[in-house]
Amino acid sequence: MVMYLLELSLRYSPFPLSIQKKEVEEVKRIYDEIKSSMNETLESSKLIELSCDKVQDKLIAVRAKEIISVQIYEKSSVAGGAKRPGFSLNID
Repeated sequence: MVMYLLELSLRYSPFPLSIQKKEVEEVKRIYDEIKSSMNETLESSKLIELSCDKVQDKLIAVRAKEIISVQIYEKSSVAGGAKRPGFSLNID
């Protein structure tokens, strides 16, 4: 089964937070919601709550103003070693 990972990098934290979703449409919807929340310049930051499809009891809540990056990637491609998350340069 293909799972899609949504990974958040937080300000002042060396470790990312991630959740897994089964449906690409759902993970893209969450990604867009987070991007929109990151663009808001309000004094009080929105609280983002996320749940994981793979680990049913996994819940994450984070303030949108603490998120510095968000990315989506397919877990199966990472396991096969074909594509790593993020951006990289292939120098031959």
